[in-house]
Amino acid sequence: MTQRPVDIVTAAHERVYRALRTRIMHGEIEPGQALTLRGIGRDFGVSMTPAREAVRRLVAEGALFLSSSGRVSTPELNNDRIEELAALRALLEVELASRALPRAHIALIHRMIAIDGTVADAAASRDAVGYIRANLEFHRTLYLRAQAPAMLAMAETVWLQLGPTMRALYGRLRRTDSPRYHKLIIAALKAGDEPGLRLAVRTDVTQGLRFITS
Repeated sequence: MTQRPVDIVTAAHERVYRALRTRIMHGEIEPGQALTLRGIGRDFGVSMTPAREAVRRLVAEGALFLSSSGRVSTPELNNDRIEELAALRALLEVELASRALPRAHIALIHRMIAIDGTVADAAASRDAVGYIRANLEFHRTLYLRAQAPAMLAMAETVWLQLGPTMRALYGRLRRTDSPRYHKLIIAALKAGDEPGLRLAVRTDVTQGLRFITS
């Protein structure tokens, strides 16, 4: 069946949106970095229309900032905004972890241990993007077990807004190992310790962001 032109444009827009969203979430784009529709179109091999639609969606999600002059860039978050997003992470992710705990079977725990090894490898090699990607995968793997898709989508929107800032934070921390609270999260899952899990997740998702505002 031949695709209609409108279907082709929609497919191109969705592809650009998802790829650009991933780049921003994983910190591949620095805070305040300007983007152009022409540049996005060139990078993804699409026309201006799907590039414009992808940008429009990302602006609506808070992943990109559109100035009154029409300039598009990744946001440069002030301390108040970072603290607000850190508080959201604590609320959402602690609840997701708590809901996931009853479904945290041993295979899931082993999977998280393996992902944490990837986090450590990325840290040791000073791979900022790889570190952020693996760190988010560690958390997402657990939260998927919560079976709370709306809540997880909200958490991912927060990750998206924080992506460039997390890249800047990584550079300041100069981390060379995986977050120590990952080990506490895994230990709490093994023990079925809900208070311990809630505390470990809350501390893990907020400690770095609080450092950058200090």
